[in-house]
Amino acid sequence: MNKLTLLICFFACAVIVALFLAPPGFLLDSELTAAALIVAVLVLWGTGVIPEHLTALIFFLITMLFSMAPNSVIFSGFQTTAFWLIFSGLFIGLAITTTGLGNQVAVKVASHLNRSYRTTVMMITFLGVAFAFIMPSAMGRVILLVPIALSIASHLGFAKGSPGRIGIVLALLLGSFIPAFSILTANVPNIILAGMAESEFGYTLLYGPYLLLHFPVLGLLKALMTGWIVGRLFDDQPDKTGLDALPEPSAHHPAEKRKLAILLLVMVLLWFTDFIHGISPAWITLTGAILLISPGIGLLTAKQCTEKINYNPLFFVAGILGFGAFIDHSGIVTRLADLTLQSLPFNPGDAFQNYMLTALIATITGLFTTLPGVPAVITPLSEPIAQLSGFSLESVLMLQVVGFSTLLLPYQAPPIIIGMQLAGENMGHAIKVCLILAAFTLVLLLPLNYLWWEWLGSMG
Repeated sequence: MNKLTLLICFFACAVIVALFLAPPGFLLDSELTAAALIVAVLVLWGTGVIPEHLTALIFFLITMLFSMAPNSVIFSGFQTTAFWLIFSGLFIGLAITTTGLGNQVAVKVASHLNRSYRTTVMMITFLGVAFAFIMPSAMGRVILLVPIALSIASHLGFAKGSPGRIGIVLALLLGSFIPAFSILTANVPNIILAGMAESEFGYTLLYGPYLLLHFPVLGLLKALMTGWIVGRLFDDQPDKTGLDALPEPSAHHPAEKRKLAILLLVMVLLWFTDFIHGISPAWITLTGAILLISPGIGLLTAKQCTEKINYNPLFFVAGILGFGAFIDHSGIVTRLADLTLQSLPFNPGDAFQNYMLTALIATITGLFTTLPGVPAVITPLSEPIAQLSGFSLESVLMLQVVGFSTLLLPYQAPPIIIGMQLAGENMGHAIKVCLILAAFTLVLLLPLNYLWWEWLGSMG
């Protein structure tokens, strides 16, 4: 256990003790117990001192033994579309690898990446951004792009666990997710915000104005910063020794790759048009997985599914999602917000201070609710915040985006977790990049974004 992990554990213990020593009435007894468990689980996931899926199982066990929430809350993750997306994605990723389609795509992509590693990483980051425009589902993007990223890394000569491979995975993963908060249709929190803003205040978010307001800084500049950070942290040179063997395209009939390519194309088209037919990407992906494993027509054998698929990520994802539902059920975040909102240093005469404070409130809320929960907590508080800050309701609603697009830890974002699990790489690398990117965002990008909003006349 390194010094940073020890420090985090010590801090967590201090927080738990402080919760129980808090003045009477600060939290109810049941809320204190829930808060202590929340802090403990966050530390275990954040430090990785035990495997992530084991932490999820411990969370299930404790909450059920002590009846801390109903079964429908604790195990709600198993009922979500995200769980079935990752379940189906395991089979699709295996098919992309075993048929050699991923290798073939990677060879074509990599042929245009014969530059320095840092330039390659930057190009891969913007490949992810491009997919965010054409594919609305973040989970769908992860499922499709991670196998291709792994094939690109292998084609360029990076073995599993090498800095070069980790950097390529993170560049494509983060590039397709973090800048996508500036694209209205591309991430779940954006959609939740749009729905709640319309249902609670009658305010309709439009694609074009939303893009103009958020993309130049939170999209474009953040993508550039992501590529730069990843390129510097994981700068590497290919090492052919010990390289994982890629499936040889010649070992499979070309018809298999064509069949899989057609299936993926149909799935992407259905994902892209879900606003027309209303079918969730999860059920589209599950249908594709069923076709892949069906005897006689599928491309995967029972032996391949048994031996080559690691099902541990499923428990981790279910745990993360159940954990978010548990936090919401506990009512802690809303209660703490009610207790602290009036004591925050809002100053109607200082627009920049109010801007930073509102963004930080949304950012910190995401630590307790995960990112999709931020609009659920902050939107009902938007009118009080508007009154305290002197901002318009529209500005406060849009400041949520500034907050929940500042990702502090990967557990807040299931697509990042799923991507790293599918890639089989250590979550600690994603934690490092997220923390560094968040620091740069708070110090540099948020002030630049404030100036951009001022120039547009959107502050106030």
